[in-house]
Parts: sequence; C-alpha cells; structure tokens
Amino acid sequence: MNAPRIRLLRPVAGALCTASLLSLASCNGSVCVGSDGCFDDNGLQTIALAGTAAMGGPALASASVRADCADGSAATIADGNGNYGMSFAAELPCVLTATAGGTTLHSLAFAGGTFNVTPETELMIVYLAAQLGTNTASLIVNLPTNEHYEQVLESSGAVSAAQAAVVANLQQRYAVTLTTPSFLTTPFTVGLPGVDADLVALANAGAIDANGMPDPAAVSLLSQAGAANPL
Repeated sequence: MNAPRIRLLRPVAGALCTASLLSLASCNGSVCVGSDGCFDDNGLQTIALAGTAAMGGPALASASVRADCADGSAATIADGNGNYGMSFAAELPCVLTATAGGTTLHSLAFAGGTFNVTPETELMIVYLAAQLGTNTASLIVNLPTNEHYEQVLESSGAVSAAQAAVVANLQQRYAVTLTTPSFLTTPFTVGLPGVDADLVALANAGAIDANGMPDPAAVSLLSQAGAANPL
C-alpha cells in the first residue's frame, strides 16, 4: 500500500460529482468513472464523511477531526455544534479521532456517509480492538499494514455487532435504557432526543466523566467483553 497522505480539508460544501456510465469528468482534481465515483491519480476513491462529535451531552465544539485510513489521511475542524464534514481520496476503512481541549474520542468509518464520534463510539473501538487482540493506539498505527484489522473494520456486520455489545453491556452495568442502538451512523443534534439523550443518560449514570471521556470502568468492561469474543 502507499504511504498515508495527510490533507487539511474544508468542510464538505456539497455532494461529490458524478458522471454518466462509461463517461469521464473532472471531480476536484480527480477523475469520475461512470457510476463508480471519483478516483485520484493513485487510484484512491474520493469519499465523503460527515457526522457529529459530542461528549456526554455537550458538543465537542471546534474539535480537530482526523481520519486515518487503510490508505490516505485527512483532517478538518468541527463547527460549534460538533458537526464535521470532509471529502478526500482514501482506501477504507478509516479510524476517526476527534480532539478538543483535554478530550480525545475515536470512531470509525467503513463507507462514505454519516459516522459520529462520541463516548459510545470510543467504547466501540475499545471493544473491536480487544476482539483483535490489540488496543486503540496500536489499531490506528497498524491499520494501513494489517489486512485483518482492515477486514474487520470494513465489515458492517462486525461493526453492528460491536455496537450491540456496547449497548448491551452499558445498559446492564449502568442500569440505563439506550434508545438509539445504531449510535455510530444515526445523525443527531446536540440537545435533542436520540443519540445525545443516550449520552446524557450515560453521563448521569457515571459511564462518562466530566471531560466527556468513558469512565475507566466502562472501558475495562468493553475491553474484557471484546477479548472474550475474539475475531
């Protein structure tokens, strides 16, 4: 694989360009080939990612959001409501990292579209990393060279199972009812019902600390659960 390339990007302003079948068109310096999408000079497809970065209720305002992918990297800045967007050439999957102040949260993207970054997605990454016999830091560093990591993180089935494990373990450990099991890909607005209301409930139950980070007990819980279900 090619060495990762880092690009600082503005939030996505519109949809990716498309082209009719078997036609070629310009796409922000890339080439669009039929219905397959846009590719750069190295054969990497242009993907668009967007979502919301939030803590245990409050938005992760003006967070630096970075995508580290199987091939290719990019970064952008979220707005005051924690909303981010970026369009760049990469090979999926990507691990997402959102940082603001003393808070750093992780997530992942296995396709183009909506992928949030929250304490729940942090715990999902903890669970997946434990399933793979590693930790979050090593997962990110080794993703471009480890085909097994890539296969698992680009599997919607494996990711869905990880989300379900996070919800089940948190509900049992903290005696809360979570209303949005697909917390990774469900669009949400801070302060409204849905994903953010679940985050508030988890924070009130002690699963998320004052800095918006998962409580160490929650991290240990999901790490052990992942290790018990290796992939």
